[in-house]
Amino acid sequence: MQKKIAAEFLGTFWLTFGGCGSAILAAAFPELGIGFAGVALAFGLTVLTMAYAVGGISGAHFNPAVTIGLWVGRRVPGVDVVPYIIAQVAGAIVAAAVLALIASGRPGFEMGAFAANGYGPLSPGQYSLLAALVVEAVATFFFVFIIMRVTGPGSAAGFAPIAIGLTLTLIHLVAIPVTNTSVNPARSTGPALFAGGEYVMQLWLFWVAPIVGAAVGAIVARAVTCPKASAPTN
Repeated sequence: MQKKIAAEFLGTFWLTFGGCGSAILAAAFPELGIGFAGVALAFGLTVLTMAYAVGGISGAHFNPAVTIGLWVGRRVPGVDVVPYIIAQVAGAIVAAAVLALIASGRPGFEMGAFAANGYGPLSPGQYSLLAALVVEAVATFFFVFIIMRVTGPGSAAGFAPIAIGLTLTLIHLVAIPVTNTSVNPARSTGPALFAGGEYVMQLWLFWVAPIVGAAVGAIVARAVTCPKASAPTN
């Protein structure tokens, strides 16, 4: 279990550091030209690279919603759920702290949104609470559905991290203007604690919507799996 917890901590740290870091440190400078597309790609690459690095240890969840979804889908034993989530949230908070330390080294730096997620006035495109709920739930639904399908029986061995990383990239390309893209309660929690104020008050949505979407995605994934392949693993 200690190796699994370490893998989830490091993986979520890398996801938050690489993904949020691309927004905080690089996308803040238009002349670098990475924009939304670059941030989206950065998030996808963090999952892809760490899935290959530690997927064989912990399953490479790096996301409380994914962990809960895979538990609902009978891919993860219940005893792993809470330790995984604690490790994921801790990894995201430490990564956000490191990013804050690095970012504060630039003259005139202000914490601002700090890559946190939000709706209404905190949404990049000023999208409503309802829009944020829908996009986060739908995006996480498909994220977990795809994870379940590409890691299940009959899937092409060794290619799952690529599909999962590209899925996360696509999700960010769609959802960044709406919520700055969460689909991951841990990733949302780390930056929000440093952005503070209303971002922390809005954190509830970025826990509830991804978890609900993930659970439904897992249920649907099991429903479309042939009976022999859908046998519980726990």
